[in-house]
Amino acid sequence: MDKAMLTRRRALILAGGVAMFPVRPGHAAPALAPVPLVMAHRGASALRPEHTLASYARAIADGADFIEPDLVPTSDGVLVARHESNIAGTSDVADHPEFASRKRTVVIDGVSETGWFTTDFTLKELKTLRARERLPAVRAHNTRYDGHFDIPTFEEVIDFVAAEAAARGRVIGLIPEIKNSTYFHKLGHTPEETFLQVIGAHEYTRYCPLEVQSFETTNLKMLYGRVRAINPQARLMFLMGERTQRVPDLAASGHGTTFGDLMTPAALRDVRQYADVIGPSNVDIIPRDGSGAWLAPSSLIDDAHRAGLLVHSYTFRPENCFLPLQLRNAMGDNVRNPEGSIAEIRRYLDLGLDGFFTDDPALGRQAVRM
Repeated sequence: MDKAMLTRRRALILAGGVAMFPVRPGHAAPALAPVPLVMAHRGASALRPEHTLASYARAIADGADFIEPDLVPTSDGVLVARHESNIAGTSDVADHPEFASRKRTVVIDGVSETGWFTTDFTLKELKTLRARERLPAVRAHNTRYDGHFDIPTFEEVIDFVAAEAAARGRVIGLIPEIKNSTYFHKLGHTPEETFLQVIGAHEYTRYCPLEVQSFETTNLKMLYGRVRAINPQARLMFLMGERTQRVPDLAASGHGTTFGDLMTPAALRDVRQYADVIGPSNVDIIPRDGSGAWLAPSSLIDDAHRAGLLVHSYTFRPENCFLPLQLRNAMGDNVRNPEGSIAEIRRYLDLGLDGFFTDDPALGRQAVRM
C-alpha cells in the first residue's frame, strides 16, 4: 500500500473517524486502521455453513477481526442469526412434515419470496431445525456439515464470541446487521428495541468492537445515539445495495431515492450525520462489464473519506465464479482460487479500503499482511 493511502487512513484516525476501542485487562487490542479490518461474512461461510457457531468459530480461528451475525426475529420476538427470514435454503425445514403447511409466499422490500419464514416459528420450533449449506453446488464440501448445527440466537452468538475472546486473549468484534426493518415493523416486531435490550444486557457488547449495519436510514438515525449510550465506541454502517435499487425504508414512504443517489459526494456528507461507515458492494468501487471483467475504479472510496466516512465493502469470495474475469483461472467456476482472491482484495486495499467482508477470513488476513 502506498504512503498516500496510509496517510489518508491515519488522518481519519486522528480526526476521530476510527473509534479507538477500549481494551479490558488480559486482552490484546483489536486490529485498527491503518491496518484494514477483516470481517467474517456470516462467519467463515466459504468453509462452514453460514451463520452457525461452527462458521463463527472457524472465522475467529482464521484471524477475523469481526464476525457478522445477520439478525431476524422469530414469531415470539427473539433475534436469531440468519441472512434472511426465509430459511428454505439454509435449514432442513422442508424435511419437517409438521411444518409443511407454513410454506407460503410473501413480499419483502418489494421482492416476492416463497418458503418458510422465521416470523412464522417460535424459537422453540426453530431449534428443532438444523442448518444446511446455502450454495451446495458451489461449496459441496460444506454439505458434509448439513444437519450438524442449529440456528443460534443473537444472545448465543454474543456468549460464544465472548468465550472465544476470553480463551484467546484478544477482543473479537461483532458487526451485526438488522435485516428488513421496515418489513418487520409492519408485522408488529421491533427488532431495534430488542437489539438494544440484548446488547445492553451483556457485558461483552458494552465494550467490545461493535459496528451495527442496516440497508435502511430510518433505523440508523434512531439507533445512532442509543447504541453509543450502551457502547460508547460503537459505529454504525449504512449498507448500500445496487445503485439503481431504491432504499427500502424510503421506498415504503413513497420516495424514489436509490442507493446510487446516496453515493454522490454531497449525499455522503448527509449520510455522515447518521453513520460512521458506508458498506458498498465491491462492484460499486470497481465496476464490472457484462463478462465480469473489471472496469475503471469509481471515486467512491475517496468521496467517502472526504465526507469523514470509513468504507467497509462486501463481499470477497474465493471461488472462480465470484472473481473478476482477469483473476479467474482455468480450473472451473466452482473451484477455490486463493491466489485470485488475495489479488482481488489487494487491489481494493491499494485503493484505500478500510475494511472488508470475506467468506474466507484466512485469505483476507493473508491479503492484509502482504
